Amino acid sequence: MSRIWESLFSKNGLAAKGIAKELIDVNEGDRIPRVEDFVQKLSFGRGTIQGGLNVLERLHAITLESRGHLGTFLMNKDIHILKEIAGIGSLMGAMPLPYSTRYEGLATGLIEVSDVMHKRLDLAYMRGSKQRLEGLKSRRYDFVVMSKLAAEEEMKHNDNLQVAINFGPKTYVTAHEIFLADPSNNQIKDGMRVGIDFSSIDQSKITLLECDKINVELVPTNYMQLFENLQNGSLDAAVWNADERRINKTFKKVGFRTKEANMLSEKASTSVILIEKDRTDVHDFLLGLETRKIIEIQELVVNKKKLPHY
Repeated sequence: MSRIWESLFSKNGLAAKGIAKELIDVNEGDRIPRVEDFVQKLSFGRGTIQGGLNVLERLHAITLESRGHLGTFLMNKDIHILKEIAGIGSLMGAMPLPYSTRYEGLATGLIEVSDVMHKRLDLAYMRGSKQRLEGLKSRRYDFVVMSKLAAEEEMKHNDNLQVAINFGPKTYVTAHEIFLADPSNNQIKDGMRVGIDFSSIDQSKITLLECDKINVELVPTNYMQLFENLQNGSLDAAVWNADERRINKTFKKVGFRTKEANMLSEKASTSVILIEKDRTDVHDFLLGLETRKIIEIQELVVNKKKLPHY
């Protein structure tokens, strides 16, 4: 730790932390509160407040300009340094592996909008909604991205969960469909080996509904291995995300025969952010994100009008 950062543990440093919180919402070019205002709000003496401002400048968190009787103006600020000094860290979320442009677009939208709004967040990527839920419950993650279907299923069993953001239909996947290894088939039928991934709430529930009353062999399979298993002949059919480029170009795809599977598929196409109800700080943070802009960025990535980054 540098000697400058060690200064945050001094009395002036404590004042700097309080001042940093106040300056996060002050726009560059605007006048900052008077020293007397900081004295009253933070309960430090004038000298300590001035020392706190000096600490922030030495740490390159802010650049100030005094204009005499007009006051002191904030010319530049580094929002991330200010938040670090103020003790306001980033949130950590988890979402699916970005193997489709729709996932890439959603991740890009979340990162870009949070950066523009100075609401920094970090994302981890992991397969399986159940694994992400375990991370949320253990508080390794502050929020998780999943389908509306998976979120509703989990909320049936956990009263401390709530949906913070609903991005709407076709923001998670365009659709789920049935992919068939043999193009002469038109649906799942008796005797078929059908892949099912029980770690994916969406894939497993839709598969079970579509296979109801059909005499099939359900083969437990990792979701990411469905393509290879269809290709090598160890599976005859599988429900999969229609946005996955490899499978779209290789196998015949058909819609669901049952009304129930179609209804679940629509819910599975909707992205939501799930949080714990008692995390009001996370809820307030997420409400500050511009949902419409996130969806616009996602569509730009999907349509190849914007390069993804996340």
